[in-house]
Amino acid sequence: MSRRAGNPRLVKIHRSYSVEEAARQLAVHKNTIREWIRRGLPTIDQQRPTLILGRDLAEFLELRFKQRKRPCLPGQLYCIRCRYPRAPMGAYADYLPLTATGGNLTGTCPECLTKMYRRVSLENLGAASGELLVRMPQEGKHITDSPEPSVIRDFARE
Repeated sequence: MSRRAGNPRLVKIHRSYSVEEAARQLAVHKNTIREWIRRGLPTIDQQRPTLILGRDLAEFLELRFKQRKRPCLPGQLYCIRCRYPRAPMGAYADYLPLTATGGNLTGTCPECLTKMYRRVSLENLGAASGELLVRMPQEGKHITDSPEPSVIRDFARE
């Protein structure tokens, strides 16, 4: 679970944090913590120093992460640059196996022309692909099974 700023796993829920301590713990600037307080992060009271309960901070970060999450519907891949799920260009996707049971669906974003991805298991490939035309990888031929001669060949030795 990758998060840019504010990983709730780093927060000790039974501890109180000052703004500076919370910023240090989460590796963010203290103005970021102050902005989160303005956006609804609860504090213990209105006195100085401003104290934040660890449990409240972790819940705030989890909620913030869940609100920003954009799950892909069937037939959609996630564009890294646009940060938005959409159908790939031409409704085509390639399946790239990573393990024996799963891999990535990849395609091209129609908006910004960059790579789009979606992690999917083989068993859920049909449901995840929706109306997409998915190209599966072809088994590589062994060089001796090929009817064409090899380009890498030393004819002078023969």
